[in-house]
Amino acid sequence: MPLSPQDLFQALDRLGIAYETQHHPAVFTVEESKRLRGVLPGAHVKNLFIKDKKGRLFLISAVEDTRIDLKRVHELIGGSGRVTFGSADLLREVLGVEPGSVTPFAAVNDTQGRVTVILDARLMEHERINVHPLVNTMTTGLHRDALLAFLRSTGHEPVVVALASAGAETTEPESTGPESTGH
Repeated sequence: MPLSPQDLFQALDRLGIAYETQHHPAVFTVEESKRLRGVLPGAHVKNLFIKDKKGRLFLISAVEDTRIDLKRVHELIGGSGRVTFGSADLLREVLGVEPGSVTPFAAVNDTQGRVTVILDARLMEHERINVHPLVNTMTTGLHRDALLAFLRSTGHEPVVVALASAGAETTEPESTGPESTGH
């Protein structure tokens, strides 16, 4: 059974990880997130749950304005062939979250280690990172080193990759669906 946000907060507490959480109405896109979050310091994250041609799963977390070339991202993350978005059912099965609530914290629910967690290098330049705590009605901020420590505690060694360069032409859906989220 997937963890609840309260279970997640207890896990963070057990690890001695400091965090701050803000409640808000549900958000499903980066644009909705920008309107509702107010003034929260730090990087705000978008996430993509994707799979490659061989069925390998990846959870990509990047700064919300990062343009990711979905035709070429497999070359950067070690995927086999072009990637597609994972279905809502696969998302629930592997990461235990609903569409719109994708988050690096969901690695805690991947007890079989099926997902490779990819963190964009530009995201890791920020001291504070803001993500959903398994639901899209809250945003939790924590230090980047704390996020790394949490991911490692779940058995997921994050891979840090430069996903996009400034001014690069990229292809990514403008609207988000079950495969991505504003945080």
